[in-house]
Amino acid sequence: MSAAAAAGRRPDPAPHTRQRRGRVLALQVLYEVDLTGHPWQEALAEHAEATGATKAVRGFAEASITGVLAEQGALDERLARLAPLFPLAQVAPVDRTLLRLALWELREGSHIPVRVVVNEAVELAKEFGTEASARFVNGVLGTALEETAPREPRP
Repeated sequence: MSAAAAAGRRPDPAPHTRQRRGRVLALQVLYEVDLTGHPWQEALAEHAEATGATKAVRGFAEASITGVLAEQGALDERLARLAPLFPLAQVAPVDRTLLRLALWELREGSHIPVRVVVNEAVELAKEFGTEASARFVNGVLGTALEETAPREPRP
């Protein structure tokens, strides 16, 4: 039995790329900032040291963290529109943080493929969220993609 299975978690099927480790680090820091209001720079330094993050992983995480925090108001407005039945304050903090991060990565001009963003968000929801998190995150991101998909002209 693997360590992940022994701990009651699914084994991570994705290789731990620099981007994956950076997303996890960003998720940890953004989650802490959301719940405690700690300065993100201090939280990043502590989490990066605790996880042994490389300079590249830390750089990826820092870009994500600063991007999400700079756009948080707009991201939250979009989340409220995408999931109107779930007031943002009542969404589980992990799910809220994952959705902010994913929506930021889906922004116009991002070089991260849409499929990667959605798959990573769903996998992280499975790893860090509740049993319902992956379905919720996938549904909200699906709605976001429908919202931005080019519309075909009606006959």
